[in-house]
Amino acid sequence: MGRRVLQLQNLVLRHLAVPGLVLLIGIGSGVIGTAAAQSGDPKAQDQSAKPANAADAAKDSQRKTSEFTEAAQALNGPAGNPECVWFGRRVVRLMWNDDTDTALRHLDLYDRFGCPGGHIQAAFRCLTRFSTDIDSKVPESLSSHIHTCWINPNAQPQTAAATPSPAPTTAGTAPTTPPAAPSVSPAPPATAK
Repeated sequence: MGRRVLQLQNLVLRHLAVPGLVLLIGIGSGVIGTAAAQSGDPKAQDQSAKPANAADAAKDSQRKTSEFTEAAQALNGPAGNPECVWFGRRVVRLMWNDDTDTALRHLDLYDRFGCPGGHIQAAFRCLTRFSTDIDSKVPESLSSHIHTCWINPNAQPQTAAATPSPAPTTAGTAPTTPPAAPSVSPAPPATAK
């Protein structure tokens, strides 16, 4: 009799187990699919944006390579080495963004490669001269100024307003200048007798 009960239990479990397993798998995949759709599955989104990102990545890689080549040609010594250019510009950017803790960690690596510390100081000094030209709304503005200052730490900002152009003259006439203000000299102090 015990054997018959066990056979009956096994029969019932087999008939219920297969549909139950199918039901659990169906519910599980439905929940996972719904969750992936709601969270914005990055794999699905990457499929459509892949060609544009590949082109952008290739262009960015080419730009970086040309910047490293330009630095190697323009700078003599270790400041033109690719690792010095990469770490140095990163340190200058971090210092500009007031992230001194991270800048000091990168500076330690910069020094380990034998890169000149004075070049970072000169590049940062140059970057501060360009502070009015750097637009935070333009992402490449800071990067281009950092690269310019890394290549030439003595670079000066272009200031068209600082040097006024002379007034146009007509043929045969001299440019007009405003009359000089009369100078007034102070009276000598009176001496007491």
